[in-house]
Amino acid sequence: MKTTKHNVQRLLLAVMLLGMAACTGDFADINRNPNEVTDEQLQANNYKIGTNLKTLQGLVVPTQEHMYQFLESLVGGPYAGYIGATVDTWQNKFETFNASADWRKWPFVNVISETYPAYRAIINGTDDVTAHALAAVCRIAIMQRVTDSYGPIPYTQIMADKTESLEVAYDTQQEAYAAMFEELDAAIASLEDNLTLPSDAFGRYDGVYAGNIAQWLKFANSLKLRMAMRLTYVDEETARTKAAEAIAGGVITTNADNARMQTSDNRMTLIYNDWGDHRVGADIISYMNGYNDPRREKMFTTVRLVENGQEVQGYAGIRIGINVSSKATAVSAYSNMLITGTDPYLWMNAAEVTFLRAEYELRWGSAAEAKSLYEEAIRLSFEERGASGADAYIADATHTPAAYVDPIGKYSVSTPQSSVTIAWDDKATDIETNLEKIITQKWIAIFPLGTEAWAEHRRTGYPRLLPVVENASGGTVNSSLGARRLPYPVEEYTENPTNLQAAIADLNSESVNGAGDTQGTRVWWDRKNL
Repeated sequence: MKTTKHNVQRLLLAVMLLGMAACTGDFADINRNPNEVTDEQLQANNYKIGTNLKTLQGLVVPTQEHMYQFLESLVGGPYAGYIGATVDTWQNKFETFNASADWRKWPFVNVISETYPAYRAIINGTDDVTAHALAAVCRIAIMQRVTDSYGPIPYTQIMADKTESLEVAYDTQQEAYAAMFEELDAAIASLEDNLTLPSDAFGRYDGVYAGNIAQWLKFANSLKLRMAMRLTYVDEETARTKAAEAIAGGVITTNADNARMQTSDNRMTLIYNDWGDHRVGADIISYMNGYNDPRREKMFTTVRLVENGQEVQGYAGIRIGINVSSKATAVSAYSNMLITGTDPYLWMNAAEVTFLRAEYELRWGSAAEAKSLYEEAIRLSFEERGASGADAYIADATHTPAAYVDPIGKYSVSTPQSSVTIAWDDKATDIETNLEKIITQKWIAIFPLGTEAWAEHRRTGYPRLLPVVENASGGTVNSSLGARRLPYPVEEYTENPTNLQAAIADLNSESVNGAGDTQGTRVWWDRKNL
């Protein structure tokens, strides 16, 4: 991690705007109705609403480099089997279940404290129902990631508290999900009522869909589907009902509608290309190596390997949950993520949504339709990556994940974590056989969405991941099961203690193993017998 300089362009822009205001003549003011809203006032209001909307968009999957690094590179990525740290001085980290206090505040305190000023500014600053709907969708997308990581969180009471305090009572995770569904349904209804709104109404400030409300509607329904399927093991009736509503409402089905945040400069390049603090994890590369997956060349860099005494270029991942002895060695030995400054930040793609629909059909619909959607999802992923060979890959019933071979020879594992193949099994008599295929392929397709992949791993038990090497949890985390949630930050213990203790009691009561504020406690929806 590095400290970056402030962007002076914002200051220059502010100075220019002040200068322009000072040069304005008074002729129009003499002839203006004093009760009429001026163009300048409208533009100022639109600017405020637009910039706050962009702030919210930049928090769904964080675009600020430090925020992204903490949420995705240090938490979601490792826990999902995607990313491992290379820094040899990081002995206290999320990967080994002993993150320091200053690290622990980022996924909770920093996210919540940056979200609500922007959200309140939109809700209180305009009566525009479409602006409210877009803000609500972003807030839900942000806060679902928070509750999935922690369990109970402050949610409904933050907006109910007129003092704008963040030190409020928590909702249980069940209550938070119920409120999010209600608010998302209201936002979807508003978007449906405003489909004819010109794209330029919000296009200037919309880094995802450039003001296209029809595409926002598809994303909102797709988010609802993602949320619904999270509840399959805790509230199947709600999961099935909400998923069916989302699908009927119209979800993302093509890559043209993928939700991706476009910025002027993708700051992930600092994390992966400049700082070199992380490399791709052993888990995902072992799966994709075993499958001889054509998408690897679109996703990862190659490194020098020795196979059968011959030097070759190939793909190798770093074992997650180790204490690195040499950063320089790790950086050179393991594959990096391919990322450029012009790449957008992925929120959700058509492949993920189609895999969700495949699971819906597998559970409650047609096996034939589940297979068709599963195969279509793989094709969508290949298309998105620009890779060829999708049909041969889909038909492959032979290849399985490879055993992990560590190029530096320290952390190899002789047995693969799974024997799951790619081709759909028409003869399967249980759900699990093809469910593992769906979740495993979805995991590959949504890389590098670590927070989402971690949630799905906890929900389903798939993909099967390598255990950490160093478990510094003091016995609170089972190495085979991995972290089930994040501990609340120290700041909540010191600044919001009464409400926090009530939240921990709620966490225990709605968890199947109620072990308190530890990383081993399972959140409300984490119910599958693993």
